[in-house]
Amino acid sequence: MITGGAGFIGSNIALKLIDKGYKVTVLDNLSPQIHGYNPKNTSPLYRSIINKVKFIEGSVTSKEDWVNALENQDAIIHLAAETGTGQSMYEIQKYIDVNIGGTAIMLDLLTNNTHQVKKVIIASSRAIYGEGKYKCEEHGIVYPTEREDKDMEIGDFSCKCPVCKKNIELLPTSEDSKIHPTSVYGITKQNQEQLVLTVCKSLNIAAVGYRYQNVYGPGQSLSNPYTGILSIFSTRIKNGNEINIFEDGKETRDFVFIEDIAHATILGLEKDEANDNVYNVGTGIATDVVTVTNTLAKYYDLKVPIQISGNYRLGDIRHNFADISKIKSDLGFEPQWSFEKGIETFTKWVNEQETPEDKYDQSIEEMKTKGLYK
Repeated sequence: MITGGAGFIGSNIALKLIDKGYKVTVLDNLSPQIHGYNPKNTSPLYRSIINKVKFIEGSVTSKEDWVNALENQDAIIHLAAETGTGQSMYEIQKYIDVNIGGTAIMLDLLTNNTHQVKKVIIASSRAIYGEGKYKCEEHGIVYPTEREDKDMEIGDFSCKCPVCKKNIELLPTSEDSKIHPTSVYGITKQNQEQLVLTVCKSLNIAAVGYRYQNVYGPGQSLSNPYTGILSIFSTRIKNGNEINIFEDGKETRDFVFIEDIAHATILGLEKDEANDNVYNVGTGIATDVVTVTNTLAKYYDLKVPIQISGNYRLGDIRHNFADISKIKSDLGFEPQWSFEKGIETFTKWVNEQETPEDKYDQSIEEMKTKGLYK
């Protein structure tokens, strides 16, 4: 059973499982932010799985929907969540209710009701690492706290050693790195992961946590202005609107293609070696935002104004890329998609879609009114 199984990641995993002979149940609320306001007729993600899965339209915040969905299931892939880092900083109750509350209901039922569940996979996030792992010349491995508003206000976006306050060298983030999220979204992901691994162990149910990096590819929502830099920038470009690159454009992320995410997740479902472990899933490569923008512009062959503005959002991290040696060693996972190949495939798909309404400016105004966008 896949919660959020009509979403971007969930639908891809569902279709791959069906191809492998699994019977799949999907619990999904068809959120308008992701699927639009007439999803059963217009959402390509929903339409890709319907009549192939047992579909339950419902919410992870509903105990009744969980009871219905858990019937006769032997494994759960729990993906359903609110996912916008920036949005999480002002829709706090919603993120707590869905991400933590929904997970708590699932675990309460697994603890107190009769069921057949033998494994739970929980979608965690690179956001739990906060600013990630660095090296200071003087103090060795350090984990910087969130960047200060007073520094970013004058254009200093770099992370500092928490001891000597000097600039530090970025390292890949390994699973044993300090967990210190800097956003409400990251906090909820940390809680989900810890809840699942702790409770499932007490119930003798195998559990696997996946700390996904920045997932992208054909099928991701182009109309959601709160999450996914590639889709947000694509929608801006297709509408002929200016691209506003935050900070100095040198901030980086680890972009991992949807096919690699689905493959890694299914490895965790099928391999006992994954049981009771957490894994980073990424490429192990850091790509900066200027490179992202230029690569998208190249493949769309459309010219729009590009501005490196120095604007910033409170709660955003500077850099993050994954150390993926553990998932390689334990599960034999190797990412198959380079950024260039993935972007070429993604932009080709975007060009085949109807250009969505660009709601990005509206999302920025929401953050401005809350004092979270500078």
